[in-house]
Amino acid sequence: MTERSLITESMTVASLLELYPELEEFLIGIAPPFKKLKNPLLRRSVAKVASLRQAAAVAKMRASDLVNRLRAEVGQPLVIANGVSEETSYLGPCPAWFSHERVVDTVVESLLPDTGSMPIVLLLKRANQLADGEILELQTGFIPAPGIDVMKRKGFQTWTKEENPGSYRSYFTKAKS
Repeated sequence: MTERSLITESMTVASLLELYPELEEFLIGIAPPFKKLKNPLLRRSVAKVASLRQAAAVAKMRASDLVNRLRAEVGQPLVIANGVSEETSYLGPCPAWFSHERVVDTVVESLLPDTGSMPIVLLLKRANQLADGEILELQTGFIPAPGIDVMKRKGFQTWTKEENPGSYRSYFTKAKS
């Protein structure tokens, strides 16, 4: 084994692929959403901020399982589960602030043009235009974990539900002050 860094769930996807370029095809083969890593724009943008923990949520798997698969591929020791439950799900029960009648804008990820900018830029722009109580909806074919985390850091309340297998709706509203 070489002296490269151990793979951890806090490592970004970009760091992983910089340290272990041989893992690119293996990672892409783990889950269909990872095929987007072939897109140079997403590779330069989302991969730089998305952690392996977030990537695991997108793939609907435990972070330790993703890390162990990657570690096994490069001959690193596996993470030993300590019996503590991992929070890999961004899904949850409907919050009190949500109401379909308050959804005023929808972004459909699959219909966005490839303009060279990150989808989160458009999402933030539209979310910042929300009035108090209004809700922005994002429709995706995967759990948009990195985007959800960015929106939370920017002060938005979030909720994501699985509409159908492979179809997710995420909702964002301004947090009450």
